[in-house]
Formats: sequence, structure tokens, C-alpha cells
Amino acid sequence: MKLLHLYYDIMNLYGDYANVSALCRMLEKSGKEVTVDRLSLYDTVDLSQYDFIYIGSGTENNQKLVLENLRRYTDDIKSYISSGKCALFTGNSFEMLGKTITDSSGKVYQGLGLLDFTVTEQNKTRVTGDVIYEADFLDKPLVGFVNKCSEISGIDNHLFTVKMGLGDREGSQTEGVRCNNLFGTHLTGPALMKNPHFLTCIAELVMGEKPSTDHLGFEQAGYEITLSELTKRMNE
Repeated sequence: MKLLHLYYDIMNLYGDYANVSALCRMLEKSGKEVTVDRLSLYDTVDLSQYDFIYIGSGTENNQKLVLENLRRYTDDIKSYISSGKCALFTGNSFEMLGKTITDSSGKVYQGLGLLDFTVTEQNKTRVTGDVIYEADFLDKPLVGFVNKCSEISGIDNHLFTVKMGLGDREGSQTEGVRCNNLFGTHLTGPALMKNPHFLTCIAELVMGEKPSTDHLGFEQAGYEITLSELTKRMNE
């Protein structure tokens, strides 16, 4: 199986590489031979040859650099999504998939236009906090952390429902986006390492069969502790 970690060097604010490492380990524990390619701005890539694509979170400046670089792959990304292959964009990387990104000075950047939402950044303060999300395709909540300076409007195909913490914008009860098997969320932590059931879901989509989960003891214990502590805080 072939995994692609795009912009691994400049979109990697929160230890995002661990999402790819965790998935690679699960696939290998499930008996798969795995290759991971880590490519960036000046590399050329054929997206169609990969079983999974990942882009993590970056600074607002790096996001704009990547957006311009990624434009050449707009049609390829569209085809990849339409094919039903799996991809995960975390942090502000998934914002590039929308129509526009308006920065804090009012400058408008054209997004890839693959989805219909719009993004507005603000420079007053960053919005941060621990979160608990729920998903209709998972039997357990998700935990993690959000750190962003943007609000998103116009998402119809939401990924998560907010149980505690931050949504797409102030007061929103939804977060992220899903299109076929492409998942976009501001959830960091890294998301797959902190949520072994989400990792298992992604691995099953990539493999086309249930993966081995026998090695997830520490990850599962960490998840249970985090969920318990955040639930206590939510109920105080």
C-alpha cells in the first residue's frame, strides 16, 4: 500500500506526522507492505498511485504557499475524491478545498473550489481549546485540540457534531467536512493517534477490510483517560 504525506515539512505544526506513522503501523500490523512518500513544494507527484493522502496543519503563510502549489493538482484531487480513495486533511489544510479564503487584512485567496464553503480569518486572537466531537460513522466520541484563527461558512456535508468546544465558527454545533472518503477537520492532537477508533475506520477504508487492532492498548488507554477528563470538565 502506498501512503502520501504531502507538505510534510511546512504543514506539520502539531506533530501531524504521527497521523501517518500511526496508520502505517496499523497497516503493517495487519500484514500489509507499506510505502510512505513524503513530498513537498518542489516535488512532482502522481496522486492516482496512492491509497491514502494526508496533509497536516501549517501557519497561515505556509497555507497560502501550499495553496498556490496545490492548484496544479486540482483536477487530480477531484478525481481522487471521486474515486472513493481515502484522504485526511487536518488543521487549516482542509480550508484550501473551499471557494475562498479571506485573510485578516481582507485579501481574498481563491481556494481549489472543490467544495462550496468559504473561510474568513481574523487577527484579534487565535481560538483554541480542547474538544469532544461525535460522528455518525463512529460509535465513540472523538477527542482532541483545536487551534485556529478562522471561521468557515457554507459546509453542508459536515464531518462532526460538536459535543464540547469549538465548531466551524462561533456558536456552530458542527465541524469539518466529508466528501466521499475525504475527511477534513481542524481536530489536531494528532487526531488519529488520540482516537484509535477513528484510526481503525481510516485503515479499514484504505485496506478495504478490517485491520488488526491488537497493538492499540496504550492508545486506547490514553483515549479513555482523555475522554473521561474532558467529560468531567464539560459537566462541571
